[in-house]
Amino acid sequence: MTENAPLLEMKGIRKDFFGNQVLTDIHLSLKEGEVLGLVGENGAGKSTLMKILFGMNVIAETGGYDGDILLNGEKVRFGSPFDALAAGIGMVHQEFSLIPGFTATENILLNREPRHKAGVVSQIFGERLETLDRKKMQDQAASAIQRMGIRIDPDMVISDMPIGHKQFTEIARELSKDQLRLLILDEPTAVLTEKEAEALLASIRGMAASGIAVIFITHRLQEILDVCDRVLVMRDGYAVQDVPAARTSIPEITKWMVGRSVDTSASARADEQLETGRVIMSISRLWVDMAGETVRDVSLDVYEGEILGIGGLAGQGKLGIPNGVMGLYEAGGSVTFDEKPIPLNQPRSCLDASIAFVSEDRRGVGLLLDESLEWNIAFPPMQIQNKFLKSYLGGLIKWRDEAAIREVTSRYVDSLQIRCTGTRQKAKELSGGNQQKVCLAKAFALEPRFLFVSEPTRGIDVGAKELVLNALKRFNREHGVTVVMISSELEELRQICDRIAIVSGGRIAGILPATRSSEEFGMLMVSQVK
Repeated sequence: MTENAPLLEMKGIRKDFFGNQVLTDIHLSLKEGEVLGLVGENGAGKSTLMKILFGMNVIAETGGYDGDILLNGEKVRFGSPFDALAAGIGMVHQEFSLIPGFTATENILLNREPRHKAGVVSQIFGERLETLDRKKMQDQAASAIQRMGIRIDPDMVISDMPIGHKQFTEIARELSKDQLRLLILDEPTAVLTEKEAEALLASIRGMAASGIAVIFITHRLQEILDVCDRVLVMRDGYAVQDVPAARTSIPEITKWMVGRSVDTSASARADEQLETGRVIMSISRLWVDMAGETVRDVSLDVYEGEILGIGGLAGQGKLGIPNGVMGLYEAGGSVTFDEKPIPLNQPRSCLDASIAFVSEDRRGVGLLLDESLEWNIAFPPMQIQNKFLKSYLGGLIKWRDEAAIREVTSRYVDSLQIRCTGTRQKAKELSGGNQQKVCLAKAFALEPRFLFVSEPTRGIDVGAKELVLNALKRFNREHGVTVVMISSELEELRQICDRIAIVSGGRIAGILPATRSSEEFGMLMVSQVK
């Protein structure tokens, strides 16, 4: 250990994937108890840099990296995440890595469970017959949860938890490790409500005060300014700025990230508000059995050609509505589309009616992760609509039209600015934001008449958000597609929607024009609907 050396230094880090340079000469340093905000557009190289630091296997499997990593002045080179964990580095990934059938306590202490002192049986037959000290497990898990300053049920099974509580369970798991010196948080607030996010930011300050250094990755730039000591901005694999957080601003950070000025103001659509017209979809008395969501009695009319927003606090039912209508979870009530009934609990019935859905769960539902972009985008219209197929022998034999598949994929790669090495790259190799764009491209390729899109900007950067929201507006206006957008971010809904419905307690608390004030929507969110 070198005296007065930073806790962490990364020097001259370079990385390429099969000839594609993704990191070039990155320098980073971090002191004990310091909070560093790491920002950049999706594909800027943030995740790759953290994978190198955390010793992720994908780095070694793709040729390793150049440059040096130093902990307290001593060079290290982690061969696996276990090496990083042993050195006191923890990481909470953007995608959850929890065991659904285990409780929060069991996940927090997985593979580190305290055991009762060895008895005669375990001494004879080995540690596999030792019993877990459940009381000590409860105490250790409760202590880690308490350090975050938020209440979650340590005995709740993960599969029954709201999504925000799953995120806190991930963080508590890292905080329960005695040797933790550095914690990497990758988009930890993306799935949290405003109140939960505030609690997490307070928790980060508490970690820093106790000497734990934090690398905080988020696209919510105000959070960076609120909690970080310094900001490192990445663009196209380079570190373009490293500045004290107190000496910069959101517009300045945004410009460094995207290389241009971006209008991040939230204002309702500038064109004339859509007058209520023909009802294209009518939802009546809908209930949905979806873990973590409350959908008790939702009745809602959607007008043809509009963009309708659905907002509300976490767990109140907004995510359950599209999942129930689309048949992904058991549901009851009635739904009509274009004056024809849509049978519930039958996903194919919605697709056959030209209704598409971009799920909030892009990895679990939205993508074929091990398949190419071409297959991800072309497969749904091929399967449902017989698109991108060539017919032979009068239709007896059908074969994929590879040229048409490549053309449609290239078109959406260009229009949505999906950062990839080519149309045949696997979906799992893309950054989270670019995976989200592929999910949109899948839906657009179906050319639906009606589109549910749930949390379309979760976990993506400010430049990509602008692109995604503009793509939805363009899809709505140019193709006449009715869009229902579900989002946790009210200002995004106000930016592109005609009307916004707020869900509270599993019911519609009210519907207002998007031009109404944030305070009015806030009152609906906290209202108790009878």
